Amino acid sequence: MQYPFSFCLVFLICLVLVLPVNAQEKESWKLVWSEEFDYKGLPDPEKWIFEVGHVRNMEQQYYTEQRLENAVVKRGKLLITGRKEKFPNAAYEPGSPQWRTSKPYADYTSASITTQGLHAWTYGRIEVRAKLPKGKGMWPAIWMLGDNFEEVGWPYAGEIDIMEHVGKEPLEVHGTVHFPTGKKDEFISNGGVISKKGLARKFHVFAIEWTKEKIDFFVNDILYHSFEIDQAGKGLDNPFRNPHFLIINLAMGANWPGPIDDKVLPQQFIIDYVRVFQKQL
Repeated sequence: MQYPFSFCLVFLICLVLVLPVNAQEKESWKLVWSEEFDYKGLPDPEKWIFEVGHVRNMEQQYYTEQRLENAVVKRGKLLITGRKEKFPNAAYEPGSPQWRTSKPYADYTSASITTQGLHAWTYGRIEVRAKLPKGKGMWPAIWMLGDNFEEVGWPYAGEIDIMEHVGKEPLEVHGTVHFPTGKKDEFISNGGVISKKGLARKFHVFAIEWTKEKIDFFVNDILYHSFEIDQAGKGLDNPFRNPHFLIINLAMGANWPGPIDDKVLPQQFIIDYVRVFQKQL
């Protein structure tokens, strides 16, 4: 097919105008932190700590610490494995009514690693290349909490869910923020969802681009949700104007993912890399 000269001229002008802008935008992101998992054994203690026990949401898994069966680095990947097995609950208190401490043994194990106390960031592009587990009851997540979480608690510290997936919805990826309303213990959730095939079969890149104005959510560089920062407040107490640390975990059970299908276990959440970029002024 031949195009008229005028069309070609307009196209070339547009190309000249657009390409430098895109190139400049791409060049403005600089890598400031990464985890390439180019070693063997347990996750690097200079980059990660383990959460331990029954931590949140009345999930059924027990998060173990420094246990290769649940978190191991090999062949350039981090493998977080959810298992069905009887495992002692170190926090057990006989007669306790609390779900975290009421049972002497857990029926499932998994792992959660976090950069809390080690690394936190305000703004940037955070991207993780990963392959997700499959099956009912699985709940892998890549997310962030405000670095002041221990002082102010949830939801006041803010939460950025870069990727959440529940096995009963095998094609769906969720990206969400949670933040306080200003009234005691009340919060607002603002999120989006994208449908993707092959989440458990091949690797995908899950990312956010977080600036002073907004947080954009991506899968394989496809933008599927955008959140305006000012929706959480225009002052410095807006949690999304403060540092957040990163968490990668495989949860199992609880209200959202529902009952665990034991027949699918063990399942692995496989992470290829974690990279944090920030814009250079």
